[in-house]
Amino acid sequence: MAYNAAKAYGTNKITTATPAELTLMLYDGAVKFCNIAVSSMEKNDYETTNINIQKCRNIIVELNTTLDHKYPVADDFQRMYDYIFALLVEANMKKNMEMLERALEEIRGMRDVWKEVMKRAKGPQTVSETK
Repeated sequence: MAYNAAKAYGTNKITTATPAELTLMLYDGAVKFCNIAVSSMEKNDYETTNINIQKCRNIIVELNTTLDHKYPVADDFQRMYDYIFALLVEANMKKNMEMLERALEEIRGMRDVWKEVMKRAKGPQTVSETK
């Protein structure tokens, strides 16, 4: 019963989210899976590392393919996504912790920038909104 309620909540959260919130959820997922991959690589658990790097890569691909190129900044995002994807591929192939941590750092940075953009897009709050 509790599982069904949690699943329904998660589904509702996704279906009612704005595009900006969905993007943030993707960034959060990428950070989560990359963190798991880092932890797994530290333990030499390469199967779990591979699975989570692939999950992270899939999110990066999704972020990249949903870019709206009518905005010039989309080209900058695409270059970053391509760079992160390449880091993830190399880290996975070479079992290279430094590359994996660099990818994680870049994803975190993009997520943090996205959070700031969302905050600024909301504009200044009125007194009634802060209560």
